This record gives sequence, structure tokens and C-alpha cells, in this order.
Amino acid sequence: MLGLLKEPALAGFPPGSREFFAGQKALILNRPLLKACYDAWYDRLLGDARSVGAEGVILELGSGGSYLKMLEPRVITSDVSQDIAEQVVDARRLPFKDGSVRALLLTHVFHHIPDVATFFSEAQRTLVPGGVISMIEVAHTPFARFFFRHFHHEPYDDTRREWGFAQTDSMMDSNQALSWMVFVRDRQRFQTHWPELRIEAVSFMPWLTYLISGGVTARYLIPHFATGCFLGLERLVRPLAPLFALHWHIRIRKTAPVPVGATTV
Repeated sequence: MLGLLKEPALAGFPPGSREFFAGQKALILNRPLLKACYDAWYDRLLGDARSVGAEGVILELGSGGSYLKMLEPRVITSDVSQDIAEQVVDARRLPFKDGSVRALLLTHVFHHIPDVATFFSEAQRTLVPGGVISMIEVAHTPFARFFFRHFHHEPYDDTRREWGFAQTDSMMDSNQALSWMVFVRDRQRFQTHWPELRIEAVSFMPWLTYLISGGVTARYLIPHFATGCFLGLERLVRPLAPLFALHWHIRIRKTAPVPVGATTV
């Protein structure tokens, strides 16, 4: 039964290939409920980028099948693999000068970075004062924990004490609990090690429409005429987000450098 629900459009394409991401992008753009989710996500990311009162590079990390550049042409797309985006960029080695980046934008990417400590150091170095890291990540609600542990091909391990993990496949080797571990459970550790990076927001995103859309792994079974009904239902179930949300939006902003010898609060 589950096999019948599996989306066939990406079958035969190696995950992470150019064909895979092109197929993924086409699915997102042609599934109204799924596209509504991505539109809401991208609205948050671009809103954060526009909140920065300085010029600089707007970089999307792990662009894959993203259509973010269609909404904001100034975004530079990037990926760890060749022939996927405008630049090949590893989040642990950002090829930009100190204080030259306005925003680092990530959608479902943070939990694939095997050494986020190095990424944070690079972000702190390259961001302009007031610059942001803005991301959409897997949430840590009771339903999200159940869903991603049992119905997703990537691991979700919130019992690990360490943030890092071994990686040989950038698409599959990950930990979907990583954003909760870093920004909630170990928040004080994060703020102590990177005092110029301040967590400004952790907020839940719409979840019902994403769930019933099937994402890009299951068939889309919702008739287009029912789109408005489900979007309305999404608004009604918004108060249940702390229990059921599958994703959250996280914004981190670079503040002014902390003087040597000063204490932080």
C-alpha cells in the first residue's frame, strides 16, 4: 500500500543529481498546497534578508531544487555538488571576505552540515553587523519527532550529546534533530561559543498542508479545487502547532563584536 503512495517522478534519479533536483522543483511548483508551504518559508527567509540595514551578499546554501531566486534575483544560489547552482559552496568554508555577507539562507539544509561549529565560526566571520542566518528546519514537536523518526529516510536522533556526525553522503547522512539540539537544548552553549550570533526567533510554520501534500516523496492526491478549503483549515489548526508542527523558522543575527574582557547577558 505504501508503495502505491510513493511519488514515481523522481524514481531512477540519484538523490543529489541535477535531474533529481529539477524533478523536485517541478513537483513543488505544481503542487498548490506544497508550494504554499514553500512560499511561506521563503517569505520568512527573504523577510529576514531584507531586515538587514546593510548591503552584502545574499547566499542560499544547499539550493538543490529551490526556486528562491525566482522570488529574489539578488540571491546567489549554491550547493556542495557541481552543476546544481551558481556556485559550489561548503557551509564550513564560505568563500567570502570578512563582513561581506548580508544573509545566509537555508531550507532543510542545516541538519545536513556535519560540523555546524565550523559553520557558525564562518558565519560570524563573514556576516555584516546586523546580518542574519535564516533557516527552515525540522521542528521538535511530539508529532514531528514521531513522523520523522518513523516515516522519513533521514535519521532523527535527539539523544546524541554531540552536534557533529560522520558524513559520506551529503544527501542522506544527517540528523534532523540538530536544530533543536543546538538552538533549544544547548542554547547556552551556542551563545557562549559564538557571542556575536544572537538567536532572535524560533517559530512554528504551517504543518497540515505540508503533511497532506505528501511533500516530494508521496503522490499528490488533493484535487486543485480543494486547495482553498485546506488552506482555510490550516488557519483553523494553527493553535495546535506546538504539538503538530513539522518545521520551524529560526533567525540568528550578528550583533556588534563583544569587547575583550566584557561580560555578556
